Amino acid sequence: MFRARFSRFWNHQAGPKTVHFWAPAMKWTLVLSGISDYTRPPQYLSARQYGALCATGAIWTRWSLIVRPKNYFNATVNFFLAIVGAIQLSRIFAYQQQQKRIKPNAEVKEPNQNLA
Repeated sequence: MFRARFSRFWNHQAGPKTVHFWAPAMKWTLVLSGISDYTRPPQYLSARQYGALCATGAIWTRWSLIVRPKNYFNATVNFFLAIVGAIQLSRIFAYQQQQKRIKPNAEVKEPNQNLA
């Protein structure tokens, strides 16, 4: 039973003998890198970088499910890439909104300090 399943996996059109297997396998490093950036303060994150990762993840997830053969491994890694990118973009956006709220308050306090 194991031998038959392994043989089917090994000889599949998107199996480990093809680039359709190894490209998504290596792409998991991008997902892991994005997850490791959760500990990084949002002011050091790039909105362009995570916007690109989110967009390509979403696009390639869809593409992986409409081509023949369907590549569920590629769809999975790209789905997680889109999710990681979206989470990081939300962190960047929240930080930028917080800075906009803080900035007007700092400007109001400065003129009062200069009058003294």
